[in-house]
Amino acid sequence: MTKRLRMLSAAAAVVIALGLAGCGKDSADQDGATWADGRPKAPASRAAAAAQAAPEAPAGQQGKTEQRPPANKANPPWVRPSRPTGTPSARKVVDAFKAAGLKVTNVRDRSADCGPDGLGVGCAELITTTAVSVYVFADPAGAGDQADQWSTEAYRNGAVVLNFVGTGTSVAERKRYDEVLDKLS
Repeated sequence: MTKRLRMLSAAAAVVIALGLAGCGKDSADQDGATWADGRPKAPASRAAAAAQAAPEAPAGQQGKTEQRPPANKANPPWVRPSRPTGTPSARKVVDAFKAAGLKVTNVRDRSADCGPDGLGVGCAELITTTAVSVYVFADPAGAGDQADQWSTEAYRNGAVVLNFVGTGTSVAERKRYDEVLDKLS
């Protein structure tokens, strides 16, 4: 009798294993089905993901990918705003820091990062250094909104915001940068 029970339990285990092996392989998974909440299921492989993400290119266009959709009335290109009249440029602010003997190493014009492809803060100009980043906005309201987001890590005067996030610049040094900006305005 024990031999019979062992064979029965072994047969049951095999049937259960075969049943479980078939789980998750229904036809809905193979044709890009969605979850119950409507989200699409992830492709099974990288190749499937690439095929799903990139539609097949027309003849003669293989190997060419378009980075952005063409601009149209529904999706116009982003245009960087201009600095308000009378507001010092970011370059002029950095030059004033240098003239005052403040640290302004590794100066980079990052104005292209003001738009949606970069930082997305909507600034008109951006120059970064190892000690401070200088943002110039189209108006004082936009500058104020951004300075509020950076809180104690920023200083604003008009449409110009000094950002000290992640720079390691001491509070005493920040005050000197703030004072030089105040003299420019």
